[in-house]
Amino acid sequence: MEQFEEEEEQQPSDQSDLLTGSQDQVEDEEKPSQGQEGNSGDEWDTDLETDSATDQKQSQSRAELYLQACQRTGSVPVSSFLRNLGDTNLNLNHYGVGPLGTKALAIVLQTDNTITNLELEENSLGPEGTRYLTEMLQTNITIQSLNLSNNQLGQEGAYTISKMLSENYYVKSLKLSGNYFDDVAAKYFADALKGDYVIKELDLSHNMFSFTGGQHLGHMLAANVGIEVLNLSWNPLRLGGAMAVSAGLKVNSTLKQLDVSWNAFGQMEAESLGQALKNNRTLVLLDLSGNHVDDQAVTLLCQGLITNDTLGTLKLSQNPLTNIGALTLLKTVKNNMKSALEEIDISTVFVNEEFVELLEEARQKRPALDVRHSAMSYVTRNLSALQILRKFLSERNESIMDFFEALDKEGTTNVSTSDFRKAVKAANIPLDQQQLEWLLRKFDKNCTSTIMYSEFAELS
Repeated sequence: MEQFEEEEEQQPSDQSDLLTGSQDQVEDEEKPSQGQEGNSGDEWDTDLETDSATDQKQSQSRAELYLQACQRTGSVPVSSFLRNLGDTNLNLNHYGVGPLGTKALAIVLQTDNTITNLELEENSLGPEGTRYLTEMLQTNITIQSLNLSNNQLGQEGAYTISKMLSENYYVKSLKLSGNYFDDVAAKYFADALKGDYVIKELDLSHNMFSFTGGQHLGHMLAANVGIEVLNLSWNPLRLGGAMAVSAGLKVNSTLKQLDVSWNAFGQMEAESLGQALKNNRTLVLLDLSGNHVDDQAVTLLCQGLITNDTLGTLKLSQNPLTNIGALTLLKTVKNNMKSALEEIDISTVFVNEEFVELLEEARQKRPALDVRHSAMSYVTRNLSALQILRKFLSERNESIMDFFEALDKEGTTNVSTSDFRKAVKAANIPLDQQQLEWLLRKFDKNCTSTIMYSEFAELS
């Protein structure tokens, strides 16, 4: 930790000002006072070493070493750790480990060569516990996945983690959800990850990135050459911040999954995403759930979907979309013969009969297409009308064309809607009034009171 203090003193003055206003204040704030709870009077730069010599510790079992570390730090041993010695996955989520408990774990883990996934979500680690972990990672070369979500890390914790990321060669997955990270923290991460190729999965959801933070993260995306999965959900990203993320996506060549759900993407932001999708050739999943994407925004997003041939999953539930936007989206996907979209989630959009019929038509050519949507019961009932008519006539060895031709005495290939209505009722075809009216609208789309039945030969 003495080495860390030296690095702190070399921290650029602009970051010092952002944190505390002066370099001296940074050092004071980043070192808990001796009376701070959980510090037991020890100095901030206490080593992760026990009193025993290194060679002696290597001969001890990890359980013995852990219990000695707990005794020294004054922390309560976590029984789950002792029970799962030898497992590659160490899950200590929600155990209340705290800073000193983290220090005891770090003492053991710095020489561990078994654990690859370390889960420490919601353990009140704070910046102090984070420091112990990052020091441990200077020697541990086995841990590849680290979850520090919901640990009240704040700006100070963000800076500590960013320093670790600048020297990281082994951690590939990092989850930092819900840690009160703001736009200043975003700059720390962005600076550390520009040009980085090690981190593959990064979760920064449930934080406080907004305009400036989005700009920093967008610039990072443009320069990063490693991240494949990025979760920015539940941040107030909008306007310039959201558009900067899209600009970064436009030139990024590694990102496969982007989650920006529950932000504030509207029309301008959707347009910037559409432009990004024109150029991006790696993204396979885009989650825009819970934003401000309306019908016009979807039209702008579709500008990219017209030509995009890599995106496979698009999530748009919980947006102010209507059937109009849903139709625009479906038509765009249907008309793009190179589209890779197979999963579309608009499950909160109530669609009409036209959408359902168009979806069935699209599935004829693309059976794997799965569009989750909602429909009122009358839509399903109306759509069954044609099948009811076809089934009734087939039982009489007739087709729909036969039915129309019987009404067309003069062979004009036209039948009035009133004649069709009377014939259906006279034949006692089991259609209710609503189903009958829907059939008439389907056959007479231009409302001319005349059905040109030759156009519906394929329905027979």
